[in-house]
Amino acid sequence: MRCLTTIHPAGLMIFVASATLFFSASPVVAIQNQASEKRLVVQSTRSPVIELRAFLDRPKSDRAELATQPFAQVPLTKKQAAVAKELLWNDYVKRERGERAAELKSSEVKIGDLRMPFVYQIFGRKPASGRSLYISMHGGGGAPKPVNDQQWENQKRLYRLNEGVYLVPRAPTDSWNLWHQAHVDQFFARLIEDMILLEDVDPNRVYIMGYSAGGDGVYQLAPRMADQLAAASMMAGHPNETSPLGLRNLPFTIHMGALDSGYDRNKKAKEWEAKLSDLHRQDPDGYIYQVTLHQGKGHWMDRQDAVALDWMAKYTRQAFPKRIVWKQDDVVHPRFYWLAVDPQQISARAEVRANLEGQQVTLTTTDAKQITVRFNDSMVNLDQPVVVKSEDRELFRGRIPRTIATLAKTLSERRDPTSLFSGEVTLDLE
Repeated sequence: MRCLTTIHPAGLMIFVASATLFFSASPVVAIQNQASEKRLVVQSTRSPVIELRAFLDRPKSDRAELATQPFAQVPLTKKQAAVAKELLWNDYVKRERGERAAELKSSEVKIGDLRMPFVYQIFGRKPASGRSLYISMHGGGGAPKPVNDQQWENQKRLYRLNEGVYLVPRAPTDSWNLWHQAHVDQFFARLIEDMILLEDVDPNRVYIMGYSAGGDGVYQLAPRMADQLAAASMMAGHPNETSPLGLRNLPFTIHMGALDSGYDRNKKAKEWEAKLSDLHRQDPDGYIYQVTLHQGKGHWMDRQDAVALDWMAKYTRQAFPKRIVWKQDDVVHPRFYWLAVDPQQISARAEVRANLEGQQVTLTTTDAKQITVRFNDSMVNLDQPVVVKSEDRELFRGRIPRTIATLAKTLSERRDPTSLFSGEVTLDLE
């Protein structure tokens, strides 16, 4: 029996066993004692998947933290990882369904002291892969509550779908920036989770759209939440200070009345058309966009903008794109596609770019001090070594073990069964 130990650049030790040991029914891991000497400890005669089944069979109140369980750190085979992923998802569904059903019945999501009422309507027959979800943001903002309430009522009737869930939330506040404050991202993530869990929404067919102040929200939220969306449509809004860089993998459409000159909205739409055109020219596989200025129309486009729904419906989410352009906004996110950062170690407006080609990840731009690169079997062959480079510097080379701990962590971050990761490596970049 032989083993190989790979030392992480920051001192993390990853144990990779020979083929015989890696698939053994008696998991073995390497740990360090106080004298920093490596030793092998046999943890169980059962496979980690069997251990996970037994763990999940216990009442939640009787469970210790899953990540601390020895079996959660044992390297998995590809088949074991797939089974563990299904077990973890099914356990989440069983535990959360009751609470989330009550949330849907109340037509309101609560986070802290804030509340987001919502209504939704289902259109058409459900596809085999699940329903589409369209989150539609109303106008108003910077106005008394009755004014924004009326805008919410208008948005409920504004569009109809051929297929999918049309969900219209009421903004939690009445401020001018009611759709791009930091809490909105959290509310939308919660609504998406509810719809996946209870209305069989396909996580890869989630869309956002908004009119006027709701369009302001689309400009800001789409780059921030691009990894959770399939496409986005902005109607009659203003981008303020935000950047389109994060839209690399998110089809984005703008609809604007050609005469909508308030706050220079029509000029800003043309500016964004030029920006998106330049980005697409430099990166032809990314930055899919469509910009339409409706001639003779002002702020109200007489529903001509409704064509955006069919345009968005053509697209499904790229959950694991080959190239990522991550531009932080003033609202900092901890993860984006297959990258993650500590939000305490990243600043607003920071930028990270990464490419995945074969078994190699290359970080081409990074304002982060530390970054986590995540993997699953749909991205790379995890039975073979992977390489992570930053320009000409090699940061990591070795096997990335699949573990229950990583699957559970990424599920706890985002309740999406289609965007879980089984392995990761954290790298210091300074």
